[in-house]
Amino acid sequence: MTPNPSLDLTVEVDQLRRGHVLRAERSHLDPGGKGVNVSRALAAHGRKTTAVFFAAGAEGVRLTDLLDEQGVAVQRVPVSGVTRTNLTLAEPDGTVTKLNLPGPVCGETDGDAILDAVLAVCDASTEWIAGCGSLPPGAAADSYAKLVTRARAAGVQVAVDSSGPALWHCLSARPDVVKPNREELAECAGFTVPTLGAAVRAADELRARGARAVLASLGSDGAVLVDEHGAIHGEAAVDAARSSVGAGDALLAGFLAAGGGGRAALATALAWGAAATGLAGSRMPTPADVRRIDVMIHPAVDADRVLEEGR
Repeated sequence: MTPNPSLDLTVEVDQLRRGHVLRAERSHLDPGGKGVNVSRALAAHGRKTTAVFFAAGAEGVRLTDLLDEQGVAVQRVPVSGVTRTNLTLAEPDGTVTKLNLPGPVCGETDGDAILDAVLAVCDASTEWIAGCGSLPPGAAADSYAKLVTRARAAGVQVAVDSSGPALWHCLSARPDVVKPNREELAECAGFTVPTLGAAVRAADELRARGARAVLASLGSDGAVLVDEHGAIHGEAAVDAARSSVGAGDALLAGFLAAGGGGRAALATALAWGAAATGLAGSRMPTPADVRRIDVMIHPAVDADRVLEEGR
């Protein structure tokens, strides 16, 4: 479920210089939005998935067409307005600058409609529902909390990848997994996360508020999984990072594809996430892109390890 999807236009430039006319090296358009990317990654690995999202205007039609081309099943929920287009400026050293637009305005009936659509596509084979990304303007802050409640009533596990009030509100509904990045983890826990130990403490805080498990992505420092069994830290080597856009979505997709819990799922998540960083724009990795040999799951969490600045 992606309430606020996008068309992602990625432009590759030699160097981003404010106030200058820049000539692009390359550009490409991808379907975007966190949940959309999760579905794209799963579909690329042959897993059955359906992307459920609000679609508005010609841009919503284009988004649907792009997903059809990638073999992703779609359930569109029409809304008025225009599906947003996000711009990514990518430099050769891996530096990425993103401009994200707000998206169409949604009302209460729209919120009910997308939840109905999500549950309508579930069947006996459904293992997970993933609610991902920002909420569009006008959407209720407890939208993901409602998703968790309805999913659990249907007997389906649910993962949430969001931030701010949307993440805070969903915790009390007890989602099976939440996947914040370092910044989102710190914001939700209420304190900074300079070390791996602080990341684990912040994840414990989210679990104390209701999350059953926390999969926190930490950029170049890998990811930490904190659940009822304790904390596990792992990381994956990346030869040449091209873009971090969508890497967290690929990480979550890999985690869910591998069962959504434990060391093996964390290792798969890291492999998929690392593969995504080696691809341009918001492309999702295929099996040919994934190198599991580069993944290391540490025997213990180094609580004193200082996390890389800005990640």
